[in-house]
Amino acid sequence: MTERNRENLYIKSDEEEYLTRCVVDTNSRRFYLYSSEGETQIVNCETPDQFMEILEVCREFLTDELVYTEPKFS
Repeated sequence: MTERNRENLYIKSDEEEYLTRCVVDTNSRRFYLYSSEGETQIVNCETPDQFMEILEVCREFLTDELVYTEPKFS
């Protein structure tokens, strides 16, 4: 496992943009990232391994910001 530095994620001032919510869509292997400035970024994962690696980082660093969509069954 890669060692990660939590110090790089702390907000230095209130004027900096920061992550307010991360929505995990397991069905489509996407992450929806919402910022304090109202911006939205979508991360599309091409492989299950890529999805799991990003999810691991999100689970490690995000607590209150991490939300999952409801699973959809066919």
